[in-house]
Amino acid sequence: MFGHIMVPVDLAHLAKLEGALKVAGDLAKHYGARVTYVGVTASQPGSVAHDPQDYAEKLAKFAAMQAELHDLRQIETHPVTVPDPAAELDRALEKALGLLGADLVVMGSHIPRRFDLGSHGGRIARHSQVSVMVVRD
Repeated sequence: MFGHIMVPVDLAHLAKLEGALKVAGDLAKHYGARVTYVGVTASQPGSVAHDPQDYAEKLAKFAAMQAELHDLRQIETHPVTVPDPAAELDRALEKALGLLGADLVVMGSHIPRRFDLGSHGGRIARHSQVSVMVVRD
């Protein structure tokens, strides 16, 4: 049913993505789907990486660990660099989805809090032409 799964990841908050990563791994294994882990970073040094190349290497290392953990055969990474990830994350993920041609997005989300303005998963689900599974932490 699904041939290519896009999994947005935030390398700074991996503990909160455990549920989504497990679901993505289970679905990929069940359907024999390819998985692309998408990470969005800034061009400036941050808490995760010193520069975009460092970030790309860390994303690739993370994807390799996910492949081993979930026994995945086909994995890829798609690092995206934007000037301000906090402001441009949704558009960067939508653009990545268009470029990758995935037919399912599996992404983590948190339980809504009182002053949330809207989730990234909710926006992707509203604007996407493919199935989106938002997994709560």
